[in-house]
Amino acid sequence: MDRLPSWLRRHIAALRALLVLTVVTGIIYPLAATGVAQALFDDHANGSIIEQDGKAVGSSLVGQSFTDADGDPVRTYFQSRPSAAGYDPTSTGASNLGPEDVIDTLPHGSDEGRQSLLTQVCARSKAVGELEGVSGARPYCTSDGVGAVLKVFPDRAVSVNQACPATPFVAEYQGRRVECARPGEDYATGRTVPVRGDVTTVRVPADAVTASGSGLDPHISVAYAELQAPRVAKERDLALDQVKALIDEHTTGRALGFMGEPAVNVLELNLALDRR
Repeated sequence: MDRLPSWLRRHIAALRALLVLTVVTGIIYPLAATGVAQALFDDHANGSIIEQDGKAVGSSLVGQSFTDADGDPVRTYFQSRPSAAGYDPTSTGASNLGPEDVIDTLPHGSDEGRQSLLTQVCARSKAVGELEGVSGARPYCTSDGVGAVLKVFPDRAVSVNQACPATPFVAEYQGRRVECARPGEDYATGRTVPVRGDVTTVRVPADAVTASGSGLDPHISVAYAELQAPRVAKERDLALDQVKALIDEHTTGRALGFMGEPAVNVLELNLALDRR
């Protein structure tokens, strides 16, 4: 070995280190971690898969949709929280849109446009309200389910999220006539003014209109579950008290008794309904 050139000795040492680290970090450590996980956390380590009639129907840790082939909610089931990841575990993540994202890009020509976070929330709230038979109105939203946002100029104002020929949600703002937005027109120089409106009571809970940070949250709030309970009870011909009792059975408390809020696992609740 001592007679080998120094450059060759360095390469041999590097190869040995590579082989040792590959065995330790690529074989021994993964096997040890897997063994410990299987011994101590068997259910969670295997994905917390839920089976019914011998078939895997989902995971208690990953949200999923309960919609038909057209993407419409199945009325006999409780609906999950919206997902920015499409409930896909391989693309988990949030939309990365923040509270300042209030102006849509309207469809124009080959551009399909883009909904702002505000309009996404407004559209979801309107849809949930229609599904559950309650008002989907909320502050900063128009009655047609887009963000109530104006671009204000010295001589006019434009409802930038309402494309013509829509009727603007307000006819006038501070003495200026309000116009609908014309796709393709540049309103960047106008002053952005979100309009709160006069909504004082919001019936649709926040988790029904906003996605979780992971996009895979399997839980909904108790308030959202209770909002859906009358519809599910009616569609399944069950007493409302029976459905609410199932909600209580599948409600988990706060973590460690004080962190977060009680939540309802949607998949487990829907499976319990099917078993009845």
